[in-house]
Amino acid sequence: MQREPLFNVPSVIVASLAVLVLIHGVRTLLLTEDQDIWILLYFAFIPARYDSTAVLGGLLPGGVGADVWTFVTYSLLHGSWMHFGVNAVWLLAFGSAVARRFGAMRFLAFFAITAAAGAAMHLLTNSGSQAPMIGASASISGAMAAAMRFAFQRGGPLGALRGGDDDSFRVPALPLRHVLSDPRVLAFLAVWFGINILFGLGSQSITGDNEVVAWQAHIGGFLAGLLLFSWFDPKPTLPPFINDGPTLH
Repeated sequence: MQREPLFNVPSVIVASLAVLVLIHGVRTLLLTEDQDIWILLYFAFIPARYDSTAVLGGLLPGGVGADVWTFVTYSLLHGSWMHFGVNAVWLLAFGSAVARRFGAMRFLAFFAITAAAGAAMHLLTNSGSQAPMIGASASISGAMAAAMRFAFQRGGPLGALRGGDDDSFRVPALPLRHVLSDPRVLAFLAVWFGINILFGLGSQSITGDNEVVAWQAHIGGFLAGLLLFSWFDPKPTLPPFINDGPTLH
């Protein structure tokens, strides 16, 4: 009898979590407060970096390189172990499903693109802000949106309350034009956007550590994951064809 592993987590997710743990461990256990501030200035996403009228505009370190890499590197930093822990749980849940469908390299590219989309949305709605934004939530929100495109399909991970075999993660994706016609998807969207709107109205943190939630970045990452899903989704593998002779058309 073949037994399914208790935790069937793709290696790219395990590696991603290991990197995030290592980064936060170094920041909290090895670096001084001044050194950690240096890390934030170089790698967190700070909207004031792009506004010459702000106090810090043009004065933040890193130059043009930081103007580019912080669109992604902010997602590798976290404000606390609680912040990391919450994101880790959601990354395991939704990132694993997407990684099993996309494969490692496509998933990493998807993670970076949705992080950048989250940063762009945050920049549009918080122009000139000097507060650094950190956390992987925008990319995780993108993974939630991507999983929504296939998880509810017949034969998918949630289609029949199963999802142990790899084939369930490779069912045909729900076309974007049909996303808003599935009641389960609509319910998911209502809950997800409702929670983020509440965060925005109340400036509350799910981690309970008095940190303001960058809910606009969540929405940016989510929309990117939903709209750009087909860019990363592998083409279905056609079944082998046995040809006994030439076929005329």
